[in-house]
Amino acid sequence: MNRLDRYVISHVLQLTGIVALGLVSIYTLGLFVSDVGQTGKGNYGALQLLEYSVLTIPNSLYILMPIVALLGTLMGIGALARSGELTAMRSAGVSLGRVGGATLVAGAGLAFFAFFLGDWLAPASEGVATELRDSSRGNSNYSGKSVWLRDADRVVRINQLLSENHISDVTVFRLGSDGRLQAALTVNEGNYVDGHWRLSGVKRTDFSSDHTTITVLDELDLGNGISPNVLKLFILEADSLSAHGLVRLISYLDENKQDAAKYRLLLWRKLTEPLTVMVMMLFAVPFVTGQLRDAGAGQKLLAGALVGIVFYVVNKVSVSLGDIYQWPAPLAAGLPTLGLALLSWWRLARAR
Repeated sequence: MNRLDRYVISHVLQLTGIVALGLVSIYTLGLFVSDVGQTGKGNYGALQLLEYSVLTIPNSLYILMPIVALLGTLMGIGALARSGELTAMRSAGVSLGRVGGATLVAGAGLAFFAFFLGDWLAPASEGVATELRDSSRGNSNYSGKSVWLRDADRVVRINQLLSENHISDVTVFRLGSDGRLQAALTVNEGNYVDGHWRLSGVKRTDFSSDHTTITVLDELDLGNGISPNVLKLFILEADSLSAHGLVRLISYLDENKQDAAKYRLLLWRKLTEPLTVMVMMLFAVPFVTGQLRDAGAGQKLLAGALVGIVFYVVNKVSVSLGDIYQWPAPLAAGLPTLGLALLSWWRLARAR
């Protein structure tokens, strides 16, 4: 990599940073304004709202990263074209493919940052933000959620999830090897203590071929069963799970013979997101040197926004079609990115 490549990379990254600052500021301001009406509930005031909005910035940046990369490249390469520097480079024998290669290097850095952002920083900050908002309002983000789970031969219904290790109003169904119901437990409350679930206020009903037996117990040790870590994976919003969390959840569902297609698709979408950032940046290079060569900044922003919207719609359609027709998760998640990559390569080859 020589000085010219470094110049293109730095120019693209600088303009991408400016675009990111502008878009994230607008997006965060929108969230702030939309949540103003919720202030006054409990201790949720202006200061808590401001803190909540700041904590959502990493997630906002992650959501906007593909369009930020596209617009930043449009503006960066567009500035080089408008000042005549791109023309001078090409006159000196620098191909557009080389400019695209330098842009891809910048895209690789942004892709790495996007993966770090979406897999660690954004979920962590979003979790803290949600906990801050809910605790300030005086309610729990767990309360009122009803969850159905399966663990080996047990099917568990949790009617009130008070925290990841504290549950109430629980029903546990135990199945035989033939799939028939053998016993049912209704539980007032359960706590995860010392590596196992301790249930209180238990009413157990055992079913046989000709009669049922009811037993009332003050306490019952259910064993380790479903761990709080697994329970937490179910109650988190799917989009806020990390790749590692999704792998663990998919493994748990597969072990218990449950449908993991939704989470498998989410995992592949998370893995293809960094590649989408790179492809968006590559797509912008021939776009700038073609139709938008003499366009102003406003026209480039509008064109980039339109491309981003179209890609977003196509991506959603691909995911929906994959869900309907049971496509493999990598195909449903990566088809729009692959199509855009091929289109970018074709346009770049023609523009040489």
